[in-house]
Amino acid sequence: MALVVQKFGGTSVADPDRIRAVADHVARTRRQGDDVVVVVSAMGKTTDELIRLAAEVSSSPAGREMDMLLTAGERISMALLCMALIDLEVPAVSFTGSQAGIVTDTTHGKAKILEVRAHRLTEALAAGNVVVVAGFQGVSTALDVTTLGRGGSDTTAVALAAALGADACEIYTDVTGVYTADPRVVPNARRLPLVSYEEMLDMAATGGKVLALRSVEFARNHSVAVHVRSSFTWEPGTWVREEDESMEAAIISGVTHDTAEAKVTITGVPDQVGIAARVFRALADEAVNVDMIVQNVSKSGITDISFTLPKDDLKKAGKVIETLIGDLGATGFDEDNGIARVSLIGAGMKTHPGVAATMFEVLAREGVNIEMISTSSIRISCVVRADHVERAVQALHDAFGLADGTLGMLA
Repeated sequence: MALVVQKFGGTSVADPDRIRAVADHVARTRRQGDDVVVVVSAMGKTTDELIRLAAEVSSSPAGREMDMLLTAGERISMALLCMALIDLEVPAVSFTGSQAGIVTDTTHGKAKILEVRAHRLTEALAAGNVVVVAGFQGVSTALDVTTLGRGGSDTTAVALAAALGADACEIYTDVTGVYTADPRVVPNARRLPLVSYEEMLDMAATGGKVLALRSVEFARNHSVAVHVRSSFTWEPGTWVREEDESMEAAIISGVTHDTAEAKVTITGVPDQVGIAARVFRALADEAVNVDMIVQNVSKSGITDISFTLPKDDLKKAGKVIETLIGDLGATGFDEDNGIARVSLIGAGMKTHPGVAATMFEVLAREGVNIEMISTSSIRISCVVRADHVERAVQALHDAFGLADGTLGMLA
């Protein structure tokens, strides 16, 4: 008998009909002899509606109370799914994140899982129940309800799979797997049957919205095999697991893009030891997630420092930088929310030179200016203007033969 963790996102449980369809699928899995733990997100746009309500009663909602409010959405989903399962004569019991033993740090809105105390879940499974857990939430070491941030239900599912020693973690969503690009931007994008942890990490970090970054990190660190599938077709999707070293890796696996980025430039910064450390320590202390960083070559002892960050963190970052400007001796700072990032991802880059040159040539031919560049062993990212990013994605997808599977390079 296998143990399977199945996670269903908001579109998968958007209304009563969808919840009944999910219950039917879970029931069939259970009747095949497998133990099942289900993780659910809030129904449809419930979380957005709760955020809107909070904004109507408060200009700056307290983090603790926002977490208390937002976790209500997943609690509704878990209870309704249990009711639907029981109607199908499948014993089921629901647990909130705290009841499931998901212990987090004390950061509201972006809490990190520290430990999973899953004894209540194992007892419920041993009693023959399907276990349904509210995603996106836990309980802090200070015993407050916390949320795990964007994509938190994915993280919940993978964490439970690791803690319970599950045979697989199935992530059900509104797409049929991981694609070579966003099919809404590139209609001929191809579904990938297998993606390595490292490739999926870079895809998630650079705009691929199929899996949350922290869930992939958790899966890699705990060797959890993840199967991304559609809850609308139930067909096989994309496996995310260790790279099969017996097969030669594709040069490029996919092109990702992210329009939720912004850029901050601190101008007139004295070129002195410790300046960058002070800036980025202050941002880190406020939980601002900085990505690409560029410091210009100093002229007359003065330089500029530019970095990218999520647009959601721009207001918070601006307050931090404002308090530092005087102490740093800088002349000011600029904010730019009209940027986007386009990235090439592929394990084959490690052994194939010339990928960066080809990428830059393609973008140049398309008239797309590159403002910042960042690389890793399997990724190249460029910051471009937001209104050029879709053209860049389409051109790169064609240039590297991703639609037909040739995975070639320009001559």
